[in-house]
This record gives sequence, structure tokens and C-alpha cells, in this order.
Amino acid sequence: MKTKQLFIMIAVLLSTSLLVAGCTKKKDVVETAVGEGSFNTLLAALQAADLVTTLKSEGPFTVFAPTDAAFAKLPADTLEDLLKPENKDQLQSILTYHVVPGKVMALDIMNLSAAKTVNGQSILIKVGADTVMVDNAMVTKTDIECSNGVIHVIDSVILPK
Repeated sequence: MKTKQLFIMIAVLLSTSLLVAGCTKKKDVVETAVGEGSFNTLLAALQAADLVTTLKSEGPFTVFAPTDAAFAKLPADTLEDLLKPENKDQLQSILTYHVVPGKVMALDIMNLSAAKTVNGQSILIKVGADTVMVDNAMVTKTDIECSNGVIHVIDSVILPK
């Protein structure tokens, strides 16, 4: 009887260990954005642009992610127009302008003046005493690590030239 109880205890401990290990697994960029709760507009745009699968892939990616409040700063009807199927190419261009290939952490950004985006164009980076600007957007939160990259939160949508 003691052997059976010991076996059951070991099985329970192993199951618990595996469950805990599964809970600590990092989420990908998209799953992390969903969990943050302030990127609903970005997620809708990624879906409209057919970029969700790309950002769930291996990466790594550095995403300068505008919040819902950042998208709200766009002129009226701009977002609505961009989400239309006929504007998919333009939306993809804008969204890929927010993504830099590789995993660029905040400390790395401090040494950059520009970074080439997946869009093919470069974003300008200005490091001040208390702020970091990416084009016209202020970085408000850094280093949200994901299994396939990192997210830095920005307060405005940045637009390619």
C-alpha cells in the first residue's frame, strides 16, 4: 500500500511541475499584446492586414506598439479607412514600419539614432535625458519580453515617409 501511495504522490508532483512549467512559458508578440489589454486597435489592424501569423512566427521581432489611445489620436475616419480591404497594402506598410527585425532591448536602443524596419524604411530614434522618441512617438514602456521578441509601447502611431 505504501508503494502505491508513493507512486501516486510522485505522479501528482510530476503533473504539478509540468503544469507550472507550462504556465511560465513566455507568450509570443501577439499573445502578449492580447494579454496587455491596451492594444485592441493594433490587434484589429494586424488582423485586417493579415500580419497576425507573421508576428506569431519565430522572429525575433521588436515591435513599437501604439496603444489604443495612440490610435485614437489619428484624424477621424483614418483608421476606419485603413481597415478597409482595399487599403490592406497601405495598412501593412504602416504596421511593418512599427517592427524592427531582431530583438532590440531598451539598452540597445539607447545607442541607436535609427533602425531599419521590416517596411524597409528607417525610423529615427532620439534619446533625451528623460525620454526616448521613435519618429514622433514617445516610448512609454520598454522591454515587454516575448517568446519571439520584445514590445516597446509608444504613445502615437508612426507613419512611413
